[in-house]
Amino acid sequence: MATTPWLLIGARTLQGIGAAAVAPAALALVMQLFPPGPGRGRALGVWGAVSGAGGAAGVLAGGLLTESLGWPWIFYVSGLGAAAVLAATAVLVPTSQPPAQAARRLDLAGTLAVTIGLVTLVHGLTSARRAGWSDPVVLGFLIAAAVLLSLFVLVERRHPAPLMPPRLLSEGLVAPANLVMTLLGAVWVGLFFFLPLYQQQVLGAGPLEAGLSQLPLAAANMLGSSLAPRLARRLGPHVTLAAGLLTQAAGLLWLARISAQGTFVTDLLGPTLVIGLGLGIAFVQLTGAAVTGVRPADAGLASGLVNTTRQIGGAVGLAVLSTLAASTTATARHHHTYAQALTEGYRTAFLVSAALIAAAAALTPLLARRSTRQADADDKPAAPGPALPHSEPRSSR
Repeated sequence: MATTPWLLIGARTLQGIGAAAVAPAALALVMQLFPPGPGRGRALGVWGAVSGAGGAAGVLAGGLLTESLGWPWIFYVSGLGAAAVLAATAVLVPTSQPPAQAARRLDLAGTLAVTIGLVTLVHGLTSARRAGWSDPVVLGFLIAAAVLLSLFVLVERRHPAPLMPPRLLSEGLVAPANLVMTLLGAVWVGLFFFLPLYQQQVLGAGPLEAGLSQLPLAAANMLGSSLAPRLARRLGPHVTLAAGLLTQAAGLLWLARISAQGTFVTDLLGPTLVIGLGLGIAFVQLTGAAVTGVRPADAGLASGLVNTTRQIGGAVGLAVLSTLAASTTATARHHHTYAQALTEGYRTAFLVSAALIAAAAALTPLLARRSTRQADADDKPAAPGPALPHSEPRSSR
């Protein structure tokens, strides 16, 4: 129903707030319903498969609606779909009792610092595409972002009820898993951004054709998600994660060989199948690692954090990748046609994405070492203490 750009941006902000609440709540519910073991692994596999299928379905539906009923129907159908999911949730999703907690004060300072800091960072990165990295305004935004994010860290250390408790980073595999998820999110969002652009702006595909071409990637993603629990039981979770990330990096390197005269079959089909397979495996393993080993009362917080780091990685990563691609295209325009220059920019984005995923794979030993230390701490016998008086359990009221 938006009639102005600011109304559209405001509506999208509300939509983002809703998504930020839904995703961690749903993941926390999955963790509550399925205790650690093979059942949870299968549940996370379904979670990853549905996530991949949803992304591809959105691109496909967007192309179909754009070419048939017109682009406004993208928003109409999203609203109708949200209403249908809301009704299904009320009927099908089991209720759960939240853990008893004391009244919490709103961490307003931390919320404002991290939100404004991230918006300032992304704005500075995207502005560099037009003004250049040495522009005083761009540098001012980047410096302001660094100050605000540093302020967020200080606030979280001192606030009695912080938005993101620092102790959470010391539980389980939360810290290294979220670090790797940030890099994965940067590449994930960039992949779904640049692939349709290459197909439509260089290969001349329409929106529907670009949407249909996402189906092989989605199928490979679902296959990887379903295989992840089995591979983890056979190879171990950390080896499985590294294998998924390296598979994705190999597919991105292959994708960086696209040409301005290419086709979907020769340039995109093979790489996207490899990328989808690795992405599905890595996403399931990282999601499970990021919420394993935390206290039951922190399950929702850990779920929210891993969803947030993926979104932050996507926002910052897309800003960096699009800036690099645009700069490469601008330079290549002096010696190549427009289509060739665009292709050079997209190749740069895919090549940098492969490097980011390779760096993420190099971080997987951190998860293995953290997991070993956690297991050693769990196996260590508790220090002897004073004997507690025997008492009968109290009856519940």
